[in-house]
Amino acid sequence: MAPSSELVHQRIAMLRAERGISRRDLADGVGVHYQTIGYLERGEFSPSLHLALSIAAFFEVPVEVIFSLAPFPRLGEQTA
Repeated sequence: MAPSSELVHQRIAMLRAERGISRRDLADGVGVHYQTIGYLERGEFSPSLHLALSIAAFFEVPVEVIFSLAPFPRLGEQTA
């Protein structure tokens, strides 16, 4: 597991669920093994810049929508 100072927060599972995309479909779309997507979602692996940008391009959103150095607010929480 990455040290906490290198932890990258992500919303991959949420985006996959919203769009009905399997881990395998996402993995095929970005050129990695489907287990890599599971490792990313569980926080066991931080993506390379290339992989992070590839995932953002796959979902057609800016990379900061999916990845962050700070935790994302929980759904329903107000943001300042």
